[in-house]
Amino acid sequence: MGETPLLPMYGRRSLADVVPSLMSGLGVQGFANPLEVPELRGVCLLLVDGLGWELLQEHAADAPFLASLAVGARPLTAGFPATTATSIASLGTGLPPGQHGIVGYAFAPPHGDCLLNALTWREHGVVEPGDLSDRFVPEAVQPLRTALERATDAGVEVTVAAPAIQRSSGLTRAVLRGGRFRGTYALGDLAATALSALGTGQRAFCYVYHGDLDLMGHARGPGSLAWRLQLRHVDSLAASIAEGLTPGCALAVIADHGMVELGDRVDADHEPDLQTGVRLLGGEVRVRHVYTLPGAQAAVLTAWREVLGDRAWVLTRAEAVTAEWFGPEVSERVLPRIGDLVVAARGTTGIVRSVVEPLESRLIGHHGSLTAAEQYVPFLLSTR
Repeated sequence: MGETPLLPMYGRRSLADVVPSLMSGLGVQGFANPLEVPELRGVCLLLVDGLGWELLQEHAADAPFLASLAVGARPLTAGFPATTATSIASLGTGLPPGQHGIVGYAFAPPHGDCLLNALTWREHGVVEPGDLSDRFVPEAVQPLRTALERATDAGVEVTVAAPAIQRSSGLTRAVLRGGRFRGTYALGDLAATALSALGTGQRAFCYVYHGDLDLMGHARGPGSLAWRLQLRHVDSLAASIAEGLTPGCALAVIADHGMVELGDRVDADHEPDLQTGVRLLGGEVRVRHVYTLPGAQAAVLTAWREVLGDRAWVLTRAEAVTAEWFGPEVSERVLPRIGDLVVAARGTTGIVRSVVEPLESRLIGHHGSLTAAEQYVPFLLSTR
């Protein structure tokens, strides 16, 4: 494998640049506009979980509306890791991971002896995970003002439309606070909520989340028949929103990551050399945060590089920070959350944990790393 890591284009074309650019288009002062969004009165930001740019290109026939918007468009990079919690945090705050601090699917908070699952805000890797929102208060884990809060303060009517269960989740509290939350139940409800939010005649921004395409990619495989049929529903959803927009409004369609089908599984729970000297093993199948015991980093680094060889990029925390994987700046608050080693899988390799993560280890599709299939995501704009 001669591939090199695809570094996120922070500050130019990354997910952290999407909401600032849209807010600039809405006339909100203080936001940069690297994506050159035109002047708007209202915008619906539709996040299609798991819709990678390469997958959309390969299956354009199943998404004629989205494919028509993609003609002449250029993809964005998701950021690192290319995973839902990190990407949503980059969208909601308008900042790279090194600043907002949601550095992966599961990571070790400072002064913590456990892993925080950023999607569930529960302890990761235990049989009966306990809620950690009291111990690691979401607003303290991510204390910076979100882009949504800044927009609300500027007079924009901000709406977050997502499954009702996400209303008070730790991730929502950490990175999507600001504006009104509207719990939704189905695709039609998502579209209706978005159109209602933009139909007031005021400056408005509506964030809409759809997660079922990602579920199909994980469970059935990206590009599978089930995935393609779900993509057709997503295409219809996007077209319905676009058709219902009033003049001066726009639909922006993005994704949080792409996806690859796993072909090579390295089981860390049955590989002694990947266990020795390791205190905690966070992240997910395609990206691992390796937290080492005191004094063990050098030996663990040697072992992981020997076992994985050219199947993964294995960097120390300092090397990953210097390479700007997490952005041009990593704050002192965030630095300890990054593993002593950061492991990004190459090709179709995954570092599974069949004992600790039995469900995740059985999934077909995965994401998170620095390959084009995972990093490139669409940014499609339909204006009225």
